[in-house]
This record gives sequence, C-alpha cells and structure tokens, in this order.
Amino acid sequence: MKIAVPVENGVLCSHFGHAARFASVDIEDGRIGESRLLVPPPHEPGSLPRWLKELGTTHVICGGIGARAVELLQAAGIEVVSGVSSMDPALAIGEFLAGRLQGVGGPTCQGHGHGEGGHTCGGH
Repeated sequence: MKIAVPVENGVLCSHFGHAARFASVDIEDGRIGESRLLVPPPHEPGSLPRWLKELGTTHVICGGIGARAVELLQAAGIEVVSGVSSMDPALAIGEFLAGRLQGVGGPTCQGHGHGEGGHTCGGH
C-alpha cells in the first residue's frame, strides 16, 4: 500500500489540488515504511491523478477535493479518503491505519475555479 497526503506548511492541505507538496508513504505489513516529500506537477486537469498513479499510490488522504479529481483517482484504482481536517500527515496516516480516521470517500468541493472565490469546500 502507498498513501499520498497533500501537504501545505507541514500539515494536511485543506485542498487536494493546491498542495505545494505531497507526502508519499509506503505501508509495509500495516506499518509506516519509507516516506518521501515530493513536489507535484503543475496543477492542470488530470495531472495529479496521473502522477499519483505513476508513483504507485493506492490511497489518498485529503481535505477538500472536487468531483472530477475523485473520479480520476478512483478510475486509476486509487481509494480516496476526503474531508479530513488539517493535521500532521503522519497522524492522519496512523489514524487511517488504525481505522479511526474520520472522512468521506467522495468530493467535498463544489465548483472549480482558479481565482478568488472559484470554489467552496466543505466537510473539513
């Protein structure tokens, strides 16, 4: 299993597509293995799901995320846990592995724009 978490200022980023970095963590025998902090490709439609699939990602834990991103991730075989509050990525992964992470499995953002007020996010 490989889990990706969007990160901004050292905590889980509130919006998947706006993250400056992604923590990519290998899970081996139910335990946290190798962890890397990676710079994602520029935010363009479909780029993040493709990139995460190429990395071998099986799960994404995030705050806000739009419906199209969820569709593309799921089509790539990546499970999405969204609506997660900002927290340390390692804590989020630990809570996920223990079955205690509170989140949803679908989109949390309505609309998508790149300017001020272009979208609204809920549930995180």
